[in-house]
Amino acid sequence: MRVLMVEDEKYMAKAVAEILKKNHYTVDLVHDGSEGLAYARSSIYDIIILDIMLPGRDGLTILSEIRKIGIGTPVILLTAKGQIEDKVKGLDFGADDYLAKPFHTDELLARLRALHRRKPELRNNGVITFGDIEFSPHTLVLKCVKNETMLKLKEGQLLELLIDNRNIVVSKNTIIERVWGYDTEAEDNHVEIHISRLRKQLTRVKSRISINTIRGAGYTLTGGE
Repeated sequence: MRVLMVEDEKYMAKAVAEILKKNHYTVDLVHDGSEGLAYARSSIYDIIILDIMLPGRDGLTILSEIRKIGIGTPVILLTAKGQIEDKVKGLDFGADDYLAKPFHTDELLARLRALHRRKPELRNNGVITFGDIEFSPHTLVLKCVKNETMLKLKEGQLLELLIDNRNIVVSKNTIIERVWGYDTEAEDNHVEIHISRLRKQLTRVKSRISINTIRGAGYTLTGGE
């Protein structure tokens, strides 16, 4: 899962980001509101963790702007203020959850898992099912009947992306943005290498799921029926 964290308290933000990475999240960290809005508008994130008090643009302005252009990415608002009116205002602006600072990282992780479970019907208790496979983004374990293997982080993110977009062709550019991030030097060959590795993992667990190459367009999954 790719998370954008917009937080100007750099030491705290870095510490939280490290914990998220240890829990298999990919994190882009931004400390300025104007830059945070640019990242958020890319629409490549699964969840945004957004501080209210920021230099450049405040969190509520960022939230309002992305909702106006139709970006429905779940947002957790962070603030040092604990008053009920601040919570209500944030939720009215379109936030999905609210966390007052200081907070325990276990609570943040629980809220991230809860928001992620709201994704499509293919998820059950955080586990994604598709065709004959089950995949847990949090443990990176891929199962098919009695066979299982552990994916690398980017293999898992790639599989999750393909399943979530199972009805459309996913382009290489989309894969690069969602798996490697908004500001990356990854190229098409990185995608091809990871597609090849993921195909081998599916073969290893004897799944009938196939990753099809659509020449000039991207990739799609079959075998989910």
